[in-house]
Amino acid sequence: MNEKTNDSNNPVLTFEGKKYFVNDLSKDIKETIKGLQIAETQLKMHEDTLKLLSISRTTLANQLREKLKNLE
Repeated sequence: MNEKTNDSNNPVLTFEGKKYFVNDLSKDIKETIKGLQIAETQLKMHEDTLKLLSISRTTLANQLREKLKNLE
């Protein structure tokens, strides 16, 4: 899904290769578009969170490895 604007009053939705004037769509469709945008934003946020957790886990494992070397 990609939303582009020709001007600020006439946004165009490009979806699966077709273009639709957002102002001409029903309220129900506009709500579905909004829901999809929110879902995409949430997915991006959680993907970023997973990346940070992975980096943190690697860092902690490296710290543990270094600390355990001192016990050998």
